[in-house]
Amino acid sequence: METASDDHGAYVEKFLLLPPTPSPHASLPLNSLTFAVKDIFDIQGYVAGFGNPDWARTHPVATSTAPTVLALLNAGATCVGKTVMDEMAYSINGENIHYGTPRNPCAADRVPGGSSSGSAVAVGARLVDFSIGTDTGGSIRVPASYCGIFGFRPSHGAISESGVIPMAQSFDTVGWFARDPTILSRVGHVLLQLPELAPVKPTCVVIAEDCFQLSSTPYDLIKQSVVKAVKKLYGGDILKHEILGEYVKTNVPSLKHFISVENTDQEYNIPYLAALSSAMRLLQRYEFKNNHGEWVTEVKPNLGPGISERVSDALRTTGENIDICHSIKGELRAALTALLGDFGVLMIPTVPGPPPKLLTAASELENFRARAFSLLSIVGVSGFCQVSIPLQMYKSLPISVSLVARHGADGFLLHLVESLYDGIQEEEAALSRA
Repeated sequence: METASDDHGAYVEKFLLLPPTPSPHASLPLNSLTFAVKDIFDIQGYVAGFGNPDWARTHPVATSTAPTVLALLNAGATCVGKTVMDEMAYSINGENIHYGTPRNPCAADRVPGGSSSGSAVAVGARLVDFSIGTDTGGSIRVPASYCGIFGFRPSHGAISESGVIPMAQSFDTVGWFARDPTILSRVGHVLLQLPELAPVKPTCVVIAEDCFQLSSTPYDLIKQSVVKAVKKLYGGDILKHEILGEYVKTNVPSLKHFISVENTDQEYNIPYLAALSSAMRLLQRYEFKNNHGEWVTEVKPNLGPGISERVSDALRTTGENIDICHSIKGELRAALTALLGDFGVLMIPTVPGPPPKLLTAASELENFRARAFSLLSIVGVSGFCQVSIPLQMYKSLPISVSLVARHGADGFLLHLVESLYDGIQEEEAALSRA
């Protein structure tokens, strides 16, 4: 294993994969850009380690490279290595007891976010131009927010997951990180095979008012620069407001099966989003067990704290209520499609606050995790696309906001971020001078 102190502990292994030699007249969209790959993708000649040494020890070297990685190489980019990830992709913290925790470039005493931790850190620390990872429960969106960079989770099923170790197929997506919206969009056009189309004006920007109450960061601080930029660029008449928990309660009837005392008695939550999170995590545990339960039982891998407990919970999961989970997925997708239409977006916080401190006890994080998954499950269950947008630092810690668009509207969302971001930065600069 090769790591260096100035690499922020981002890499499991460094190497060089060069793009194929282009024709002299070729104009490649990612020419001269560098990228890193989460250690969950197959790369010919290397073992995909899945964040755990026992996994790496018991699995063979890949005989081919994941199509996603090949597409980036063929577009002119150079791969410089594989990055650290949370074990078996089963955490949003970014801490790994085996390979070390990648150092958050925005706040060295805070977690980088997981499970695509090293990929986010490599971008945030300017080691590469962009990187790829996966997002099942939040593994692109969370580290993007914590490391102060852009993170894009595409529509579920929009990008091939061939050559990627599955975690839970109902939610698994291939996503990517960048420091600016232009590179974010260029990478997206390659991975999503998008045609060049003129940008489309959003028909509405729906602010999920109750979701912002889940965040410990002041409400106006997260949304005001985005709202002002939207007004200047598109006019204030497209801004709408919604109590999302109530909308979900009315339009996702199968969720009543997941409403419990636990979901209604927490200090502050949105009961029907907490129920959505419960449904997502149940189906995730069930699919994880089907994918990896036999290996875990046979090998008895050494798993770190938090991961070990979640894996044990997964192995005890039965098929009860799994059909209801699938019904919820369909109902939520239909409900949010009706809310946003073809070219509307939903505005929510990416996470419920700044990154937690390193080695925070699981019991202290329980409420934070519950609020985080209430936010993350909106897109996780619907299969919509989501972009996390970095904002100015607050109390020397990174904060972000997210925009969500319907399933299949990935190109529209990428264009929208490109159009909006200069305006967001201008408004933030004005606010800081005020």
